Amino acid sequence: MKILFLNGPNLNLLGTREPEVYGKTTLKDIEAKVRERAVKFGAEIDFRQSNLEGELVAWIQQSKGIYNVIVLNAAAYTHTSIALRDAISAVGVPTIEIHLSNVHAREEFRHKSVIAPVCRGQITGFGADSYVLAVDASVTVNVNAK
Repeated sequence: MKILFLNGPNLNLLGTREPEVYGKTTLKDIEAKVRERAVKFGAEIDFRQSNLEGELVAWIQQSKGIYNVIVLNAAAYTHTSIALRDAISAVGVPTIEIHLSNVHAREEFRHKSVIAPVCRGQITGFGADSYVLAVDASVTVNVNAK
């Protein structure tokens, strides 16, 4: 099983960016937790981050036939990117939307996800553990797809 973790804009600043909201854990720390959890399931992980919407779209497009599941923290693009939504829909690779913070308990503009309707599910509000939970969810999605 192969899982593609994609991380959107500003997530490279985790650990220093608004620690009261996002915590002090870095993206590298989160990646280590994800890889540790994936070992339990024998899953292969590809973990990427980009501040560029087009690069995220390209990675989603290239995922078909390579990855069983995409886990996407689109960050601010969650609320604005029709391009990401269309890419997810076009490739048909089961995608799980994740967020560190509970977006529904934050500013009103964060309550609407344009990608949610084309994702299998959403994990939000568990900090770095949202990513670990996404490994488990990916295994479930993959098993149910067979």
